[in-house]
Amino acid sequence: MTETATFAAGCFWGVEVDYRNTPGVTDVQVGYTGGDVDEPDYKTVCSGSTGHAEAVEVTFDPDEVSYAELVDRFWEIHDPTQVNRQGWDVGTQYRSAIFTHSPEQAEVAAESKARAQARLGRPIATEIAPASTFWPAEEYHQQYLVKNGRATCRI
Repeated sequence: MTETATFAAGCFWGVEVDYRNTPGVTDVQVGYTGGDVDEPDYKTVCSGSTGHAEAVEVTFDPDEVSYAELVDRFWEIHDPTQVNRQGWDVGTQYRSAIFTHSPEQAEVAAESKARAQARLGRPIATEIAPASTFWPAEEYHQQYLVKNGRATCRI
């Protein structure tokens, strides 16, 4: 039985690769969530008018990797202290967020955030919110870096 986790950590291409390479993760989709428009597309999300974040929906086997481990990984793969941006990517669609699928996930995320905050010198900007509809991104965004022969898009 698999479970789902949803994370937003800036541009979804690099986040997708990091989670896809995590043992116990069985699938990762890039897409949009946290907004108020049905069936958003990349152009409208990038306009900043939909409220969506670029995010990844991670399917994982909890017998191989725990949700807590995935959340702990989240803090390592981006700068959670940046508000509405990651590096050169600026806008609410690049915000840092954990979208939880259960009260248990919300509790684990909050505890992990507190531990991460204790290690960091600046306040964490990451929001923790209940998951809403996840809209898969266009096919050309799925596994974009792999399709284009790149290992990462980190600055």
